[in-house]
Amino acid sequence: MLIRQKPDIPSYEITSESHYLNRRSFVAGAAAGVALLGAGQALGSIGYAGVELGGEVTPESIVTSHNNFYEFGTGKSDPSEHAHQLTTSPWKVKVSGAAAKTGDFDYEDIIKGFTPEERIYRFRCVEAWSMVVPWLGIPLKDILAWFEPTSKAKYVEFTTLYRPREMPGQRSYFSSIDWPYVEGLRLDEAYHPLSIMAVGVYGKALPNQNGAPWRLIVPWKYGFKSIKSIVKIRFTEREPKNSWQVIAPREYGFFANVNPAVSHPRWSQASERRLPSTLFNENRMPTLPFNGYAEQVASLYSGMDLSRHF
Repeated sequence: MLIRQKPDIPSYEITSESHYLNRRSFVAGAAAGVALLGAGQALGSIGYAGVELGGEVTPESIVTSHNNFYEFGTGKSDPSEHAHQLTTSPWKVKVSGAAAKTGDFDYEDIIKGFTPEERIYRFRCVEAWSMVVPWLGIPLKDILAWFEPTSKAKYVEFTTLYRPREMPGQRSYFSSIDWPYVEGLRLDEAYHPLSIMAVGVYGKALPNQNGAPWRLIVPWKYGFKSIKSIVKIRFTEREPKNSWQVIAPREYGFFANVNPAVSHPRWSQASERRLPSTLFNENRMPTLPFNGYAEQVASLYSGMDLSRHF
């Protein structure tokens, strides 16, 4: 069954690359099971939940070549140049902490039975550049609920793969990150309908440089929260320390909600450079609170001082 959810804007306001515009062909192919995800799961159907608030979808060539994935290097092109070294099959995920189902799981066993949905989301980097990306994802709530977290679970912590022989950035003597990379969410944030585990992009399996076989996407937060190539999930009663928070606590907090009113210590967050951009046309636009998703998520932070809980 093909699931469709009405976008917040008319479809004609969302523009992607020419091959991706042909939705009828794409849906027909997906429904026939000819598209493959991750570790070989056939796409029997795809649900559509386009919730972008306006603007053009960023070209696929940029989304797959302009990344921060420091496991492969600090340059924006390093992931696309080096991620081919990464082996993603088989892929194991270790689940621990306050949950009924814990242990080591095959990635395929976790995602089987779920229907990926297309989610067209804004993606805002803390470095003040942005994209609009058509992810294929599974609601994070559905995945986490499968492990049956207990009443003690208040937060969920995620950890990226540590494999220096395939990830040259982890071998660098100049890295400031104490590998592996760690991120976390409050459980109510993780259970919000906008939070997903992305398993694909542009109707295809997620490329290695974008976090294969799966990555977190939390569209109202800065991009560094959307941890890639996840191998560990831990349910915990206490707030976990995310990697950038440990490295530079004055610059990167736990919540990392997009907030144009709170500047980074070294630059303003009031505006962003939407890719593609050039030296002569930066394609700069105002940044929206919660990256434009305030109506859906602001209630999660009612009563909080967002300049202190940044």
